[in-house]
Amino acid sequence: MLSWIIALIGGAAFAVFQYRLAGARHAYGLQALRAVAVVIVLALVLNAPIGWSSAGRPYVAVDASVSWLASGDTTLWTRARRAADSVATDTVLLVGDSVRAGKAPERPADVMTRVGPLIERALGAGRAVTLVTDGRIDDPERLSELPSGSAIVIVDGGSSRDAALASFGGPGAAVTGDSVDFTAVIAAGSGGSAAGAVDLSIDGASVAATTIDSMAPFAEREVRWRVHVGPKAGQRLVRVLVTASGDALARNDTLYATLDVAAGASAVFASTAPDFDARYALDVLRGTLAVPTRGYYRVAPGQWRVDGSLAAVTEEEVKRSMSEAPIVVIHGDTAVFGSPRSYARGALALIAPPVARGDEYYPTSSPPSPLLGTFSTLPWDSLPPIEVGESPRESEWTALTAKRGRRLDERKVIVGSATPNRTVIVPAAGLWRWRFRGGRTADAFVSLWGSIFDWLAGETVDLRGPRPAASWSRVGEPIRWRRGGMRDSSALVVLSRRGAQVPDTIQLRFGTGSTYTETEPMAAGVYTTNIGDSEGLLAVNASSEWIPRRASVQAGAIGNAAAMGRAPQARSAWWLYAIALAALCAEWILRRKIGLR
Repeated sequence: MLSWIIALIGGAAFAVFQYRLAGARHAYGLQALRAVAVVIVLALVLNAPIGWSSAGRPYVAVDASVSWLASGDTTLWTRARRAADSVATDTVLLVGDSVRAGKAPERPADVMTRVGPLIERALGAGRAVTLVTDGRIDDPERLSELPSGSAIVIVDGGSSRDAALASFGGPGAAVTGDSVDFTAVIAAGSGGSAAGAVDLSIDGASVAATTIDSMAPFAEREVRWRVHVGPKAGQRLVRVLVTASGDALARNDTLYATLDVAAGASAVFASTAPDFDARYALDVLRGTLAVPTRGYYRVAPGQWRVDGSLAAVTEEEVKRSMSEAPIVVIHGDTAVFGSPRSYARGALALIAPPVARGDEYYPTSSPPSPLLGTFSTLPWDSLPPIEVGESPRESEWTALTAKRGRRLDERKVIVGSATPNRTVIVPAAGLWRWRFRGGRTADAFVSLWGSIFDWLAGETVDLRGPRPAASWSRVGEPIRWRRGGMRDSSALVVLSRRGAQVPDTIQLRFGTGSTYTETEPMAAGVYTTNIGDSEGLLAVNASSEWIPRRASVQAGAIGNAAAMGRAPQARSAWWLYAIALAALCAEWILRRKIGLR
């Protein structure tokens, strides 16, 4: 009503003042028409209500994830249930893995906190939402989509001392005798954590241990190891364990991962001129194909070192490894052992930095090629310059071109052919600048090399059957499977969980030309997988809800979307515009009749 009062006063005052100045203070009819038009215009500016609100009670949504129990007891959950009961509503929704109506349980059990389904339900019903949560939400950016009138109620408790394994990094595959790098991130609870130790073991045998100092609340600390995998080939189980005095929760202290150790490399990367381009491309090769990969660096004429351990190796051994590997990548002098096709039997990538350096070329276009699906999404106009050599003469397709100064001397950056075997040639250097810059450019670097290596691999590099694409996962996350060398579009996986007596089965289905597929999330545990004659391991760890983290949202009002049942607004009424226009037209006609302009 206040907006209408303001509009009435403003319209009347404007009309009276204008006609007094014009010397027609007694033209009451004209003043009334002008006042009506101005009142409506002001009401439209203020978007005044033109009816009564009929909004119903808001939904009460309760975060039903297990993060309430991260403090070690159900105290916070009990307070959350009481907070939800104190809000008047006719519908209580439980939010976590999904959204459903129902009474809050005695103990929360959802392993994720996703508000997307809640928002869609609230928008469909046009009802505001009062969300009771601990503030730890997986997709907090979506909360602004809630209908207006929504609110967030955060129930937070006292601090608890805890040390948890937040993440783990390392290769999923290695070759016997290799040294591999592992990384673990330790997260502290709301009360920090005491000093402790982190232990890394493989197949139950401790291979590395590190002490850690006490940490402040929600602090994180990274621990790194370089470990020799030994001469034994096969699937290995890696375990990381953090121990600290006064730890409130044991469930998040252990993380399992798998490591596939092979007797020989499925991919070999050899560089005669090691630099950042070689280092980062090798990292992408290992991460993209997830097959046993070995890298070799030439540090001096006739002297080669193994990536990681830097152990000396002879030129004959390097050449033999390349002749046996299904995929070979050569960086630098691609003719160091003669014609690459004289010894490389499988897929081949040649990275040949230009001899003449200094000119800067900018990627400009990605012509039709087998890599176009990925390349068409990359931000070529925002990438740092690179150096490009002479364009190869013989190729079946070109995936990327670049121009000097974006205008002159167009050259081919990536070319390839599929006959007799898949081959890619990259006569360029300086791609490492993309990786250095970070953000979208770093993602472009990974996408570029990842798509190249994926195309080279096809379905011939990995002779194993389907297997988990990641070395570890968490409860609530879909299990992603890589196809491997399997030709069929489907496969039956027999899963045997350690400690369980009855095995389970999963049917994998791969689309035409697809390398990956996903299956439903699984319970925590270490599983043995059997697909035909192929046996492997699958590690599923506790939900990320058990990992301590800061609240990602703040308490208070939120939401910008319109709620159904709210009073209609002036701008949505077409007839108000018609009345204002009619009043102005009538006033203009009458003013002319009495001689006013």
